[in-house]
Amino acid sequence: MSTISIQSPAILRASAGASTRAVRSTKLRLTVRGRRVLAAVAAAPLVAGIAFSVLAGGSALASGEQNAGVSFETVTVLPGDTLWSIASEIAPGVDPRDVIDDIMSLNNLSSGAIQAGSEIAIPTQYSH
Repeated sequence: MSTISIQSPAILRASAGASTRAVRSTKLRLTVRGRRVLAAVAAAPLVAGIAFSVLAGGSALASGEQNAGVSFETVTVLPGDTLWSIASEIAPGVDPRDVIDDIMSLNNLSSGAIQAGSEIAIPTQYSH
């Protein structure tokens, strides 16, 4: 079996003048990594403000203020109708692909799928 002996630590007393000198000579030293972290923390509110203004500024385009002058008529989709058949019917002398592109952009459609009973806006240049 082993024994452990515990000794009390040696306490050295310093003079009062030595302790104040030690406090006065201590300086804050930042490493390169510390400076980068401090700069990132200081710049975070600025970056957040810029991000907010960019995201909030995009809503002005989506509000439709620029499209206020666009006029259109609506067509109700019947069962069996496709964008091609609607485009061929409303503008027989024009390439249906161009009419379909205009209809898709006016209605903000991502694909050519349409449902029966829904109303689709048709640009007035193609209306009768």
